[in-house]
Amino acid sequence: MKKPLIPVILAGGKGERFWPLSRRERPKQFLSLDGSGRSLLQETADRLLDLARGWDNLWVITSALLASGVVEQLPLLPKSNLLVEPEGKDTAPAVTWATLEVAKQHGEDAILGFFPADHWIGDRAAYDNTLKGAVELAETQGAIVTLGITPTYASTGYGYIEQGEKIGSFSQLSGYKVSRFTEKPDRETAQKFIETGGFSWNSGMFIFRAATVLSELKIHAPQILQPLQEKGQAAYQELEKNSIDYALMEKTDLACVIPADFGWDDLGDWNAIERLLKGNAENTELATHIGRDTQGSIFYASNKEDVIVTIGLEDVVVVRDRNVTLVVHKSRTQEIKQVLKQLQTDPKFATLL
Repeated sequence: MKKPLIPVILAGGKGERFWPLSRRERPKQFLSLDGSGRSLLQETADRLLDLARGWDNLWVITSALLASGVVEQLPLLPKSNLLVEPEGKDTAPAVTWATLEVAKQHGEDAILGFFPADHWIGDRAAYDNTLKGAVELAETQGAIVTLGITPTYASTGYGYIEQGEKIGSFSQLSGYKVSRFTEKPDRETAQKFIETGGFSWNSGMFIFRAATVLSELKIHAPQILQPLQEKGQAAYQELEKNSIDYALMEKTDLACVIPADFGWDDLGDWNAIERLLKGNAENTELATHIGRDTQGSIFYASNKEDVIVTIGLEDVVVVRDRNVTLVVHKSRTQEIKQVLKQLQTDPKFATLL
């Protein structure tokens, strides 16, 4: 790479489906979920530093509630590289504001990459090579590049990207024009996508030249770009929530995809722990667990002195964290968000959030 990548880590998420371990002031990205002792945010920064060529080129955008936590976890991050949103308005305002701020410091020829703080990456070498290819595609073709993940099953929880015309090889990986985006299809449609071999999961990672995206935002999302250009952070109160997929990627003709396979998981809920750690064991255990006739289950305890005892259970998640015990069937972990909405209605449960 002729110039460094300027990575921007998106670290404002709530991680609600990892409750009760993930809470308002200690969300998923601040946690170590694999027993390594390094949080997801720290691991994300670790794997981007080489391509960024140091901390001066690494940026983080987060919420006001989480800013102090980011500083604590990433003490070497320059203060000027931490962007603090007054309120979360989804990824379109975050990407737009961060691009404007990076362009002020590094110029509009800077190549930016946007990376969620809560992803797991298995193969660092393949990941680095994919990013180098994406930078090359963005530089040489003026593309807005998204990283596609080669699907391993017919997921209904991910968005899909259909590959269009092949436009070349970049770092020995094929790059394609994006034919279309499809958001979370039903299982039958997802299965058809898999069978064609021409679809990737949308990873939510993007790489582009600052000038390219600012030009496209001026055309497709001026209602986001213009207030942020004029007022910066102060514009947030007048912006509507919008994702970068809806605001730009589904409208621009410059969207390209590099399908890749570097061992990826978006760690969407507690079932991800099983995918990463189970191996050949009957259960996935990040806790002291004593069980009889218990299989296919996930156990987590934040206090090593806590003991979880089970008899005759199958396919459940049991989580012990401070003053909360969660017991949920693995097939219903998506409903944790609904439980949190219920807790929010009663002030006596405020400390649980």
